[in-house]
Amino acid sequence: MGLVHAELTLKNPSDGTLRPLNVTALVDSGATFLCVPPHVALQLKLPELHKRETTLTDNTRQLCPYVGPVYVRFQNRECLVGAMVLGEQVLLGALPMEDLDVQIDPRNRRLIANPSSPNIQTAIVV
Repeated sequence: MGLVHAELTLKNPSDGTLRPLNVTALVDSGATFLCVPPHVALQLKLPELHKRETTLTDNTRQLCPYVGPVYVRFQNRECLVGAMVLGEQVLLGALPMEDLDVQIDPRNRRLIANPSSPNIQTAIVV
């Protein structure tokens, strides 16, 4: 399928004095969380809530700050999530993708709003 990237807007909903950041995120439905690099967490002044032990793709473990809340916007979708401070680029994982009600379009290698509900986010609550 290849790599999928998406343009997101991130902001700190607790500090209205800070400007939002427009970022290009790697989209990975095999990842779980939103991950932001340290420079993004610093620019948004995201407070550390606690540390989490994380298992990386190579099975190594690392203690990472968990920050939040983070406001995430993609097209006409938005959500509030926590984020792991990790890596060199923003990574959009399955939990925020589910909250945003978005899908990966593998043919065109892009992130899209759920085609079943293009105008409003939906959620399954069972």
